Amino acid sequence: QVQLVESGGGLVQPGGSLRLSCAASGSIGVIGTMAWYRQPPGKERELVATITSAGSTNYVDSVKGRFAISRDNAKKTVLLQMNNLNPEDTAVYYCNANGIYRSYWGQGTQVTVSS
Repeated sequence: QVQLVESGGGLVQPGGSLRLSCAASGSIGVIGTMAWYRQPPGKERELVATITSAGSTNYVDSVKGRFAISRDNAKKTVLLQMNNLNPEDTAVYYCNANGIYRSYWGQGTQVTVSS
């Protein structure tokens, strides 16, 4: 059974930083593109950042220059370093990984940016 387990969320003040981590376990096989999504309160889930197996990255405009996605293919992990956080970044953050046959999701981790 494949699982994606996120960690690293929490409460942070505006301007602060957090690092989210997501680890894949089970028979997921080769992992293609990995991504982080987020769902702000009362809004739809949105794509935040993606990283291919070769390391190419893309970001939604609102996080460019503040967030950095990275991965360790051997450890089947993906990280999201979030700097200069603001209240608009408050959301549940979800990890996503594309296996050979299907896409997998983590359970989500809450990030709250508030003073």
